[in-house]
Amino acid sequence: MSSAPATSIDTGWLLGLLQASDSLYPTGSYAHSFGLEGMIDAGAVRDRATLRTFLLNSVLPSLRNVDLPLAAHAWKAFGARDWNVVGEVCALASALRAPRELRSAAEAIGRQRAELLANVHEAELAREFLRRAAEGRWPHCTAVASALEARVHGAPLAAVLAAVCYSAVAGVIAAATKLLRLGQNAAQGLLTEMVALCPAMVGPACELPLDEIGWFNPWLDAASARHETANARLFIS
Repeated sequence: MSSAPATSIDTGWLLGLLQASDSLYPTGSYAHSFGLEGMIDAGAVRDRATLRTFLLNSVLPSLRNVDLPLAAHAWKAFGARDWNVVGEVCALASALRAPRELRSAAEAIGRQRAELLANVHEAELAREFLRRAAEGRWPHCTAVASALEARVHGAPLAAVLAAVCYSAVAGVIAAATKLLRLGQNAAQGLLTEMVALCPAMVGPACELPLDEIGWFNPWLDAASARHETANARLFIS
């Protein structure tokens, strides 16, 4: 049995997701540590070992219980053009981020990603989302923006959830290399370990009902809230 030529395989959606996660793509995410700088200032994260604990006990649970299921619901809603559910997911995503800094970061990045889809990719779906978001005063967020990118590029649900996992983990580790004594090899080792745990979270995230989405980490919330009054800081959040 002969296989299809490589040129006949549709890779457009893959290229779209790669572009969206590239550091050249101007989403502004590089300027945020998403609470990590606050945790370092509090002394909770000090080195590779404590960073690993932070990833396992904070970043991955938040992905599993919040970002992945939010992205899954948004992806399904965009596919059905169910704008009521899209608005509900936007509101829930904002409400689940208690610290203003984390909420503002997700808002800024989410809006920028949607605007890039509308302006750079000239995506009608993104334009309609931006119009409805403005009319309904929906807060923007990264999970919904990821789902929107997936629908614009034609990416399957499992692929976009994998991309959400990778981007979140890689973003925290990239911030850690600027804040800690963490070499590139150690960073890649942690990234490899964490990414290997992500596929097991994708299936359950697709099945989690909207009213069961949530994750509470008061230590991270407190550290994030104190970040804006820190004596010195490298990141916005």
